[in-house]
Amino acid sequence: MTNKNVPASRNITSITMSVLFIGALIAASFWIFRPFLTSFIWATIIVIATWPLLLKIEAWLWHKRGLAVAAMTFILLLFLVIPFSVAIIAVIDSRDEFVVWIESLSSFTLPPMPEWVGNFPLVEKNLAGRWQQYSALTPEEMSAMLTPYAKNALKWFAAKAGSIGMIILHFLLTVIISAILYANGESAAGGFRSFVRRLGGEKGEDAAVLASKAVKGVALGVVLTAIIQSVLGGIGLAVTGVPAAAILTGVMFMLCIAQVGPGLVLIISIIWLFWNGEPIWGGVLIAWSLPVVILDNFLRPVLIKRGADLPLLLIFAGVIGGLLAFGIIGLFIGPVVLAVAHVLLKAWVSEGDSEQESAGIKSG
Repeated sequence: MTNKNVPASRNITSITMSVLFIGALIAASFWIFRPFLTSFIWATIIVIATWPLLLKIEAWLWHKRGLAVAAMTFILLLFLVIPFSVAIIAVIDSRDEFVVWIESLSSFTLPPMPEWVGNFPLVEKNLAGRWQQYSALTPEEMSAMLTPYAKNALKWFAAKAGSIGMIILHFLLTVIISAILYANGESAAGGFRSFVRRLGGEKGEDAAVLASKAVKGVALGVVLTAIIQSVLGGIGLAVTGVPAAAILTGVMFMLCIAQVGPGLVLIISIIWLFWNGEPIWGGVLIAWSLPVVILDNFLRPVLIKRGADLPLLLIFAGVIGGLLAFGIIGLFIGPVVLAVAHVLLKAWVSEGDSEQESAGIKSG
């Protein structure tokens, strides 16, 4: 009995030590890779979403993958790193002007809202009441109300000024990792398919394919929604006479990509119009801005569904839930997680139904 028990105890010890060693190795690997994790996830999302464009460029450039990768890297630098870096630097460098604007709040008064704006169908009654309430405040009361918010924003700008180098570094890392994935995309995809096939068989591979389609669909929905919202917002700014409408349209596009939305630029523009004695155009911009601001709540899920064959409710829950749980990157993580769960759950249910049908046939 003792001789028989010795191999079993050795097996238990060996398995335990192996599991502990593998767990420690995974934890150490994750800890080392952690600084690059965000850049790697963004690079993976970008490569999956733009892979068809890479193949088209490769066909145009005599099927030379190296030239296509160089072209895609240049496009990412041109449309990702440079615009966002310039915008971040410009925002942080404008903090001195922001201080002057805070000091000017002491003389700011909100003019009365035109009556016809309050009667507009899209403007709620409580908005008109709040406008009248704020317009009745004295400059000192208005300054006391707005100054704390402005100072908090200024502190945020100052805090971000020290991390501008890290932000640009993350952008550059994303571009570098994207270039590597572009160059080795087929082998990386094949390795991932082999991994998920090993985990979940054919259903696991189906889940991986659907996850890739979900990423493409989310990218399509986010980018097209941002373009439509920023263009409509830019039209409103140009028609109402807001200066630098083209630049502000670009800012709105970046804010829409970042899921902040065009509301910040539009609200500031509305305040500027009323401040400069243009209440009619300010009211027009209010009426135009309301549908533009809420447009993404309806348009984005529809566009995502066109890219990924998933239930609309599942897409909506994935986008909103992912955004609330993980921030901007959750826009992509949420639908992907729900897509994989949807495929695996559907496969599990269908396997149970087929087993019951087989048992019924045998019993019959």
